[in-house]
Amino acid sequence: MVRQFTGSAASVREKFEDVLVRVGEAALGAGRDPAAVEVLVATKYVDVDHLGVLAEAGVRLIGENRAQDLVAKQERYGEVFTYDFIGHLQSRKTKVVLPLVRLIHSVSSLSVVKEIEARADGPVDVLLEVNVGGEESKSGVPLEGVDAFLEQAAAYEKVVFGGLMCMPPLFDDPEAARPFFARTRALAERLSEDWRGRYTFARLSMGTSADYEAAVREGATIVRVGSVLF
Repeated sequence: MVRQFTGSAASVREKFEDVLVRVGEAALGAGRDPAAVEVLVATKYVDVDHLGVLAEAGVRLIGENRAQDLVAKQERYGEVFTYDFIGHLQSRKTKVVLPLVRLIHSVSSLSVVKEIEARADGPVDVLLEVNVGGEESKSGVPLEGVDAFLEQAAAYEKVVFGGLMCMPPLFDDPEAARPFFARTRALAERLSEDWRGRYTFARLSMGTSADYEAAVREGATIVRVGSVLF
């Protein structure tokens, strides 16, 4: 069982600032603007009673994996944070998640696309989750199925794909993940051309505590960190 986070604001602030520095250095090393990379803090293991510690530490963008936790945290903290949804999204939970978040990173089923279309008042920015490593244990649309998925999803006009999310295989050496990040970036570039005028695929949500610097070097615009802070 994974322990819930119970750390201090000072500890989180120090580690968060270190992540920001590392992200900036990785971006500059790749000839990129550090301001083009957002650092999202994954709060799956931070319960609602300890979320205030993150606010004290200067964290403003958080990502939640579970709908019920998202509701509880948003009710307690409101606009203190900007909320993204980064976990596997069930279609029946879509109506709960949709009004509370800036961005859903993990759209990978037509049932969720249909729910967003039915529930949204206007256009909704989402990311398409791709299973870049072809792992059975992970969710996401297989790379060979992305084009067919988008052809079907394009019928739902309120759902606007603005990028990709991926979770590559876990390696001891973060550099081993770089080919998977590069593959995701290349896919985004191709899709942006194929869907020019409809979708942009400009956002790349990739990289976690284990490999976020490698992800930034390969074009990540959002990195999702958690354990490195806690």
